[in-house]
Amino acid sequence: MNTENQGHSFKRELGLLDGTMLVVGSMIGSGIFIVSSDIARQVGSAGWLILIWVLTGIITVIAAVSYGELSAMFPKAGGQYVYLKESYNKLIAFLYGWSLFAVIQTGTIAAVGVAFSKFAAYLYEPFSENNILWQNGDFKLHAAQLVSIVTIVLLTYVNSRGVKNGKLLQTFLTIIKILSLLGLVVFGLLLGAKAEIWNANWVNVWSPRSFNLETMQWTSIGGSALLSGIAAAMVGSVFSADAWTGVTFIAGEIKNPQRNVGLSLFFGTFIVSVIYILANLMYLAVLPLDSITTAKSDRVAVVAAQYIFGEAGTIIIAVMIMISTFACNNGLIMAGARVYYTMAKDGLFFKKAGVLNRFDVPEWALWVQGAWASALCLTGRYGDLLDFVVIVVMIFYILTIYGIFILRRKMPNAERPYKAFGYPFLPALYLIIATAFCIALLIYKRETCGWGVAIMLAGIPVYYLTRQKEELLPGE
Repeated sequence: MNTENQGHSFKRELGLLDGTMLVVGSMIGSGIFIVSSDIARQVGSAGWLILIWVLTGIITVIAAVSYGELSAMFPKAGGQYVYLKESYNKLIAFLYGWSLFAVIQTGTIAAVGVAFSKFAAYLYEPFSENNILWQNGDFKLHAAQLVSIVTIVLLTYVNSRGVKNGKLLQTFLTIIKILSLLGLVVFGLLLGAKAEIWNANWVNVWSPRSFNLETMQWTSIGGSALLSGIAAAMVGSVFSADAWTGVTFIAGEIKNPQRNVGLSLFFGTFIVSVIYILANLMYLAVLPLDSITTAKSDRVAVVAAQYIFGEAGTIIIAVMIMISTFACNNGLIMAGARVYYTMAKDGLFFKKAGVLNRFDVPEWALWVQGAWASALCLTGRYGDLLDFVVIVVMIFYILTIYGIFILRRKMPNAERPYKAFGYPFLPALYLIIATAFCIALLIYKRETCGWGVAIMLAGIPVYYLTRQKEELLPGE
């Protein structure tokens, strides 16, 4: 059945504010509340901690404004998948879509869902992962998994009823999220900051160290150990600043996409980068560096909030993270399904994923995404999956931005309503930094990154089997 025959098509109901809120809401999950502990352990000083976040912000904004050229050239559903197909071929585009469905989008949805349930347990203890509901051998079904699945199902249902519902929820929750984070920063600097703590944290500001949680000892590092620490530290910051591409997936529903997708990418990534840097400066003003590195379960924001608000701080952060992760998953769920829709139109995904329902959204694609994300919640391996795919995410960012150079040669006369800012210098700078990061990951985190590359390459035989089946279909 064909959507055109059904009379359904995507409706352009999202404006610049909606696009920006989708970028911000999808980027800010639970990472900013947690990963600074691990970053501090890897690099060991206030200067290096802030530098990691600044560097992450710079490369994220450069990538986002570079994508603006591609989004203006190809303002249609599927976003990055379409850019890769136009720059290279269907195989490269399929490997991206395959990786997105297998682990990137769905694995992130699962991890964010479980983060929601973990902090919900602060408010209602039975939601905890310690509440084992059923066990069979090594498999344990706990309450946190069920809560995360319920949130995924609920948000999938909301988005299956039309893009307007998802838009309103996303914009409302993201505005609350931004105000809450800025409020935490302001209250932290006004109520919790101590001059002696701030000054102590900035002593030996460029002396990199590594902290061992088992021995509780610092070790000075340099050379290859420092490069290893930077690579490991940036895994957390890059993931915290990821998912901004979601607005390109949903370009088919953006008003004036040639203008608004690129602007949404810039405004969204810039806002998040500034908030992340301010949050880390607040941590350094409120907490001694040792308290940041040893925060229980890496929940540095909880420790900071307790310094600022006392015992009520735990509840405040729990509510903030629940709102943050709920909005994050709404954006991820809304955007991801549009890629599978476009793949289905190219004959590279389940045919039903290419059909729009009466609300003009790809309902089947939404539900198959939700089902797989829910299954990943049950495996308990979502954290590993995120480690596996960080290098895959970066590989496709590199390929996509290099695609700008390819398309400038391949389609020199194509209409470009917006051109990549700082081309060719800034896109080239991104390629150099991102490639160096990937090489460092392959050298120093080969085990997990190797699995990530293996998951991506496993899509090659699937692609050719899919193509073979398509060619055998009558009338093709």
